[in-house]
Amino acid sequence: MSPSLTVRRIAAHQGAVFRELRTASLREAPYAFDETLEDALLAAASSFDDTAAHHANSPATATFLLYTEGHPAGLVGAFVDEAALGRAFVHALWVAPAVRHLRGGELLVNAASQWLADHGASEIYAWIADENRTAMRFYERLGFGPTGDRRAMPAHVEVWETLLVRHVHNEEQDAPDTA
Repeated sequence: MSPSLTVRRIAAHQGAVFRELRTASLREAPYAFDETLEDALLAAASSFDDTAAHHANSPATATFLLYTEGHPAGLVGAFVDEAALGRAFVHALWVAPAVRHLRGGELLVNAASQWLADHGASEIYAWIADENRTAMRFYERLGFGPTGDRRAMPAHVEVWETLLVRHVHNEEQDAPDTA
């Protein structure tokens, strides 16, 4: 029997869980994120508490956590970037290696995308490190494609990343106008 997976938005009191998952992701794939492990380890525990509280309640940014049999096993962020013309992004996806084969990444990206669509997004963007071919293939399987935009990663200027986009629909956007 395979373990059950669930995805829930982070709760305000889960700063320690957020820190645990973020540092695990940075240990395993330091090239894939816009933060360094050193920065995360030097950050005060209260900063993770503050982030969890903000992401639990904000209408513009959220973190979703993956659980397997009740244990945290992954996370993804979602936000609307007002500076980038209100583009909606998923970012910082990570799933524990032991449960990757269970499609937890797909559950996380879909939950974050649905939350963004529920908040009006019709396109979901993701910056993916060019050298992270596994992530690139994963996002392509989920319907993301290249926009043609590339940039040096903010935390790792020697690494380039590509902007991907996926078009989404939500029932509100698809409903006929009844007015």
